[in-house]
Amino acid sequence: MQKPTPELVHAPRWATLVVLCLSLLLTVLDGTIVNVALPTISKQLHASMSALQWVTDAYTLAMAGLLLSLGSLGDRIGRHRTLAAGLLVFGVGSGLSALSSSVAALTCFRALMGAGAAAIMPATLSILSNVFTNSAERAKAIAAWSAVAGLGVAIGPSLGGWLLEHFSWGSVFSVNLPVVAVALIAGRYLVPPSSNPHPKALDPIGTALSVAGLVAVVYSIIEAPSNGWLSARTLGSPLRDWLCSQLS
Repeated sequence: MQKPTPELVHAPRWATLVVLCLSLLLTVLDGTIVNVALPTISKQLHASMSALQWVTDAYTLAMAGLLLSLGSLGDRIGRHRTLAAGLLVFGVGSGLSALSSSVAALTCFRALMGAGAAAIMPATLSILSNVFTNSAERAKAIAAWSAVAGLGVAIGPSLGGWLLEHFSWGSVFSVNLPVVAVALIAGRYLVPPSSNPHPKALDPIGTALSVAGLVAVVYSIIEAPSNGWLSARTLGSPLRDWLCSQLS
């Protein structure tokens, strides 16, 4: 008797792709939608320009710093679990960001959203590769996944402008909540369990250095326009991280 193929085992793979794309859309959309709300946030929370810069950068730093580590963790404990946890963290961060009464709190909650996004993004691609074992179908699925990422960048400012026209600035964050709810509920039934059957041993020192290195590089790139691309402060962070990696 012929063993069923993975495609037959997980028949609703195209519906799974919709859930994965919806989850990805959240992470990309939030990187651009907040920019439209910054002038309003500045007036409402009395935030300086540097404080507003960190409202956007906190999300990027947290996401970049944790992306590789959480992707590896998902391979170990289950990508479906990592995706669900990331969506939950992202939703909590979105709700708290919408209710923030100070720019400091908003910055912290934006970092929380970035941590959730760092769990969501690698999990979606790993699950996609696991579900679509046929090379032709996988190519189409990855093309759709990439198109959704581009769509999120494009529609973010327009959606943010429309929300600000009709609602308060917190709506650019609370709009994520119903999407998170749909993705969580649908994912419970449509996203199959998957993990690496032979995970590598844990490397906490390497993980910590990886997070520190990525944060240092991204931080330097963010701050370079203000400090100068060749300044000691810009070049110092990546250099310190490299020295630490050589000495460890």
